[in-house]
Amino acid sequence: MRPVRAWLRDTAGGLSATYWYLWTGLLINKVGGFAVLFLSLYLTSQRGAGTAQAGLIVGTYGIGGLLGTLAGGVLTDRWGRRRTLLVSHFATVAALCLLAFNTQLAVIAALCALLGVAQSMAAPAFVAAIIDVTPADKRSRAFNLQFWALNLGLAGASLLAGLLAQWSYQALFLIDAGCTLATGVLIAWKVPETLRTLPPPSLSPSRSPLPSPLPSPWPSLVSSSAQKLRRGGGLGTVLTDRIFLVFVGLTLLQALIYTQASTIVPLAMHADGLSPSAYGSVVALGGALIVLGQLFVPRLIDGRRKARVLALALLLNGAGFAVLALADHVALYLTAAVIWTVGSMLAAPPNAEINSELAPLALRGRYQAVFFLTFPAASFLAPSLGGAGLQYLGDAHWLVVGALGAVAAVLHLSAGPSRERRVAAIRSDTAAIANVS
Repeated sequence: MRPVRAWLRDTAGGLSATYWYLWTGLLINKVGGFAVLFLSLYLTSQRGAGTAQAGLIVGTYGIGGLLGTLAGGVLTDRWGRRRTLLVSHFATVAALCLLAFNTQLAVIAALCALLGVAQSMAAPAFVAAIIDVTPADKRSRAFNLQFWALNLGLAGASLLAGLLAQWSYQALFLIDAGCTLATGVLIAWKVPETLRTLPPPSLSPSRSPLPSPLPSPWPSLVSSSAQKLRRGGGLGTVLTDRIFLVFVGLTLLQALIYTQASTIVPLAMHADGLSPSAYGSVVALGGALIVLGQLFVPRLIDGRRKARVLALALLLNGAGFAVLALADHVALYLTAAVIWTVGSMLAAPPNAEINSELAPLALRGRYQAVFFLTFPAASFLAPSLGGAGLQYLGDAHWLVVGALGAVAAVLHLSAGPSRERRVAAIRSDTAAIANVS
């Protein structure tokens, strides 16, 4: 029993009650979040939309998601985490209920855009709240559990959606709305506002907000982070943060690689004469690995430098897809899926942790919003670039993807020291400001 207790302590110990309420709400939301999964099929089979028309309507959801992510980041910092989460969830409930009973395609398109805005607003607020209530040394396990919940919920949603679609598409929207409402009620009942603001400094001439002299060789960097901690800023501050943008760019590379699994791999398997059920087995294996294995990741990576963990993760991501250059039967596709999934499992906690560390207190929501934009961007770029690569390069496309993983790994190792210095500077500024405020 002792090994089990030690594993549980290392995996889930030391996290606050507020974190667990947020985690539970996230899981409920994802398990019930199946309406969007079947949206295009609903439009073509129930509302008479053509394939192209259905694609355009579903596309409005993606556009709404981009806008909602940015809006959610700004509101998370201005309104607070709790209020943003409540507005997001209750607006989502309204949009889902309206979608359940509307039949006009133009109205459905508008509601899809509204749904995209409402649902995506929650992501920056969820993560900012988790950062607020979780000490820095426990964030790795917190984000690991969050990633696990997301995948467990997605697996449950996929299973339930298939069953419900055979019964009633209307039920898809209404049960999704019910789960979202349950999450909103849980947040309203149990989650307090976690946004903390630093009071303006009250300094005498003899007192200084920062140690003197400033740590070399980063005096301007430390000064800049101190200003952000005190006065905040806007999206412009985030978009001029070069260290953070390099990290976001590397995350986009990782997302471009991993999104091949859901966009280009099924095309490759079809070209190899494999059935849709074969692709389904690849997807199921990846999901099962994450659900069964993700909880063991913290013990593997705790205490290791995040840049090295991410470099290994990107190498595995790239290597998994590079294997597909030789794949022509299901067994090799399944082997490749194991490799790239392990890479994604290793990458999830340090990615989220670095994102949380680089975000100054006053701008956490905005930083989360810019970070989360990488995923819809990858959802657009991966099929566009990957489709062309597979068509014109054939199996060599997968070697290019593998090389991209290796390049991203090297870049993570190169960028790691500057990220670590930035994090040290922010922590030093936070402590200094707290001491004199």
